[in-house]
Amino acid sequence: MKALSILLLMCAAVSNALPVHPENDSQGDNAKLVQDYLNKFYAVEPDPGHLGWKTNAEPITQKLQKMQQFFGLKVTGKADTETLEMMRKPRCGVPDVGLYGVTLPGWKKSNLTYRIVNYTPDMSKKDVDKAVEKAFEVWSTVTPLVFTGIHEGIADIMIAFGTKAHGRCPRYFDGPLGILAHAFPPGNGFGGDVHFDEDEDWTTGSAGFNLFLVAAHEFGHALGLSHSNDQRALMFPNYAYVSLSEFPLSPDDISGIQSIYGAPPNAPDRRPPTPTSPKTCGSQMSFNAITTLRQEVIFLKGRHLWRVYPDNLEVERELISTFWPTLPPGIDAAYENNKDQILFFKGNKFWVISGYHVLLGYPKNINTLGFPKGVKRIDAAVCNRNTGKTDFFIGDKYWRFDENSQSMDKGYPRQTVNDFPGISQKVDAVFQQKGLFYFFHGSKQWEFDPTAKKVTREMKSNSWFNC
Repeated sequence: MKALSILLLMCAAVSNALPVHPENDSQGDNAKLVQDYLNKFYAVEPDPGHLGWKTNAEPITQKLQKMQQFFGLKVTGKADTETLEMMRKPRCGVPDVGLYGVTLPGWKKSNLTYRIVNYTPDMSKKDVDKAVEKAFEVWSTVTPLVFTGIHEGIADIMIAFGTKAHGRCPRYFDGPLGILAHAFPPGNGFGGDVHFDEDEDWTTGSAGFNLFLVAAHEFGHALGLSHSNDQRALMFPNYAYVSLSEFPLSPDDISGIQSIYGAPPNAPDRRPPTPTSPKTCGSQMSFNAITTLRQEVIFLKGRHLWRVYPDNLEVERELISTFWPTLPPGIDAAYENNKDQILFFKGNKFWVISGYHVLLGYPKNINTLGFPKGVKRIDAAVCNRNTGKTDFFIGDKYWRFDENSQSMDKGYPRQTVNDFPGISQKVDAVFQQKGLFYFFHGSKQWEFDPTAKKVTREMKSNSWFNC
């Protein structure tokens, strides 16, 4: 059997909202609905040991805001009527915010096998085979991937129908009109496998749930895609029937899958050509921006990024577009806030990334953060994980932003060197690691101890790459 490195349950989303019955809308019922929903779908700490996710201690208001942002609702941080209605919709069991999608896991080969282990009695075997085959064609049409069905043995993608607790699967189904299906990301063990809930009514048309549409969504997860917050996308969490003759993949779906596997042979690959990579260990190596991402540090320069695990000797280099296709190259500044989001800045605009997706409504002008109109760009930014305050560096000054109140602190900007003695150069990039700050300018970096308020050592900018 295949060994799964990080197991994140992916599942298909489902149809329209369940009817809302006012007699059931007691305050206690709503409070339980909100608590259960947010703990299940917006607790963003992966827990591989338990084959799923564990809840975090984030305030319920922040989880509500994340949920509202993802679905394009008015961000109130309150369980208003619109939010409650969205929570009552049958949906996918995977968290909408998390690491899945950031890591973009993909198969390391282009020829994949699949096997239908058992069949639903709702449809003929011929119709099931046809629906599955066409669902794979959705993805093979826009990638180099080739899918071959087998009838025995272990396939890359094992397909099965089951109810409630089924087989050795670590996840169970919840009966009719709940979770329709779930899938696992590429890998060994359960990796790539797709399970459908037999308690649903599977069909070839618009009645019940169309197997082709759900399968196509699930196979996207089995190939490494996460959910999209674009309502036009196949990978949007909620099921909606569309005529099969008009079925299209959205640009978001195509961009996502091609960022992993590329375009199909003999078809124009619309991705930008890979530019010559900067010399990682060159003596003059410098960076445009640096941000943390959970336990990683991400260095950005031009179209490239380097992923570094400080306690690991490995360094991974990728194109920025591989992870975030909608971001422009040449990012000026970036930082991770206290909501597990990354903010990217270029010129007078900024983007907020949650997982793999840019949040709806972005990019926005940096003036919305409280900067005066005269500020045209940010040089560097870092969020102090101890205080929740973010420092924005512009020229020889810096501004301090309160992430909780979403407002600039009074009395700023201030001279950088006055509060960070020894940092007299313009700051190109900065990040915090184990309580210390690392300031970058050109090919040099300075380690700064905020407790002692002094520079403790000077290093080459690329010292994190084991050069």
